[in-house]
Amino acid sequence: MGIQKDRVRFNVGGRIFETTATTLANAGRNSMFGAMFDENWNLQSDNSNEYFIDRNPDCFAVLLDLLRTQELHIPANMSEKLLYREALYYGLLDHVRSAKWGPFDGNRLWLSKTVAGQAPGDGTAIRAGPDGGCCVAHGCMVHVYDWMLDEHPPINLDYQRVNDVGWVDSENIVISVCERLGRGDGGMGLFSSSNGELRYKFQVSHENQVKSFTAGALCFGSDYKIFSSCKGRSNEYGVGVWDQITGKQTDFFYEPPGWSLGDADKLQWLQGSNCLLVATLFPRKDNCYISLLDLREKKMVWSWSDIGAPITVDEKRVRDAIAMEESNSICVVNEYEDLGFIDLRSSGGSVRWSSRSRLMKGKMPDEPCYPKLALHEGQLFSSMNDSISVFCGPDWVLTSRLRRSYGGSICDFSIGGDRLFALHSEENVFDIWETPPPPII
Repeated sequence: MGIQKDRVRFNVGGRIFETTATTLANAGRNSMFGAMFDENWNLQSDNSNEYFIDRNPDCFAVLLDLLRTQELHIPANMSEKLLYREALYYGLLDHVRSAKWGPFDGNRLWLSKTVAGQAPGDGTAIRAGPDGGCCVAHGCMVHVYDWMLDEHPPINLDYQRVNDVGWVDSENIVISVCERLGRGDGGMGLFSSSNGELRYKFQVSHENQVKSFTAGALCFGSDYKIFSSCKGRSNEYGVGVWDQITGKQTDFFYEPPGWSLGDADKLQWLQGSNCLLVATLFPRKDNCYISLLDLREKKMVWSWSDIGAPITVDEKRVRDAIAMEESNSICVVNEYEDLGFIDLRSSGGSVRWSSRSRLMKGKMPDEPCYPKLALHEGQLFSSMNDSISVFCGPDWVLTSRLRRSYGGSICDFSIGGDRLFALHSEENVFDIWETPPPPII
């Protein structure tokens, strides 16, 4: 490729472009240009001197330069959304995204954009989508954004308070809501992310009768399973399991006496052990309950609670928890961003607290948000007030802190699609943090 016979000529909207088959092959098999090659990547010729494309020539020039150099340079007078539309036509959207931001690295993140929210009141949750978009839950509304941060039609849950939301894939989201007494509604539904259409509802059956229920924390597991904490008016307290393709209930793990599952704040699927982490945390309950459920064996294989623990100061209350399979431990955090670790190899053990941010004491805002934890590609993230801390290494050393002054405390954050989204409470805005692309050498 690249010799005289591999030169290719295009007429795009009246402008002439010349390039090589080598450059076009960089577009990949799934692009419009990939269709110009046979299975051995030899350019297929139709004996014409040039290919005519009735599209925008200015955008074509930018995209052709991207294929040549792997760098994206957008002229100041060009609309980015126009370029994205043209990239979608040519099948080059992934190339544009890869050139705009690089592989996710918490220590190299920079604030890319801030988006003002649409709904009044405090936000409930923000969830990153698989393609770089996100959805934001406020009260009974869910606002969905694509990777260009264009908002799709919002989803209105008819005044039912949203508890959690999650992406099944780039086209579908699951929403869990509260039951309204006397209405027989509540529960969970699968919605189209593009138009907000309800595709089907997930139901809970108890003794062969369909029951109304409140769905809480959501989680997605292997084999296309969806998990949710559930509270009903009879005996439907526990964790439900559904098939995300059919929407049918496949299992239900009932809450054992003296324990808490139906009020869970956090669910996490552990791929290595095929177990589900279920965490019910303070202040939802007066005590904290963390357990691992083996749904195949129908039993709780590990558990921890602070019931009876000698808590003398409120700062030792667990506010969030996340399983770390590689180190056989559960990481927890309190409201001062002190990290703690619980050994998964023994049940009922104590928390090994590790103070990381004592400087935060005395600087708590009037309405603090409880910290949240996330683990992504070997990096640990913890939100605290208006910042997010990044911890790395075997000893989880604080290596970076993401902070901005506008928007107030961070009530939730989420990582996905090579982006970090942080939802603020006071000003109802969310931030988008991205990793800049590595330099081309």
